[in-house]
Amino acid sequence: MDARHLTHGLQVAFHETGLTYPNGTVALEDVTLPVREGEFVAIVGPSGCGKSTLLRLAAGLERPTTGSVAVGTRSVGFIFQEATLLPWASVRRNVGLLTDLARLPKAVRRQRVDHAVEAVGLGGFGDHLPRALSGGMRMRVSLARALALQPEVMLLDEPFGALDELTRQEMQLQLLDLYDREGFTALFVTHSVSEAVLLADRVVVMAPRPGRVRAVVDIDIPRPRGPELRFDPAYVAQVQAVSELLRGEQ
Repeated sequence: MDARHLTHGLQVAFHETGLTYPNGTVALEDVTLPVREGEFVAIVGPSGCGKSTLLRLAAGLERPTTGSVAVGTRSVGFIFQEATLLPWASVRRNVGLLTDLARLPKAVRRQRVDHAVEAVGLGGFGDHLPRALSGGMRMRVSLARALALQPEVMLLDEPFGALDELTRQEMQLQLLDLYDREGFTALFVTHSVSEAVLLADRVVVMAPRPGRVRAVVDIDIPRPRGPELRFDPAYVAQVQAVSELLRGEQ
């Protein structure tokens, strides 16, 4: 991944990107997708279309077999589908794990952990173990752990998929607030069209395997966005438009 290939204002760029696994499975084919600095891009598509693979490529966990992937920073946070917390470690210890691995000065680690824990609304839970937390709270810890590195790019792989509907809606609003305040660039994978439209500046609709970009929909809804947006006719219309494109690819 070579940031020198990025033009001004871009933070992530997939250019004619393809990935074929050693067993011959073609996961992605000819994906070109520029992501501007500070932009929130959501990716939707059928199961197996390579959505998560795009995130792994951006994180450097996979390498493309054709084309290129460029990321304009080494400051990248990755939030997985599961919270993946250390069960024996407190909230604060879990949040500080990546700052410990980065060998940041102790004072900087403490400051970043304090900020991240407060930012996700867990100020009174720093000494709790994961087993004492709800599913939504555990995912907040995962968000805080990524935030503690102060990433310029945040990669989120269906982080709310396992949550109940009410908790999921709460976490969507939490992420909107964090995005507005922290100013990171976001690539967000989801199966939920309504979630994608609520969160994103653009929604990328993927075609079935081999994954390709079928369409990119601009979400012309001003920020900040709140819970009342779910009943806004403009929001409902955008959800319908993206859903129709997605149904054409099922």
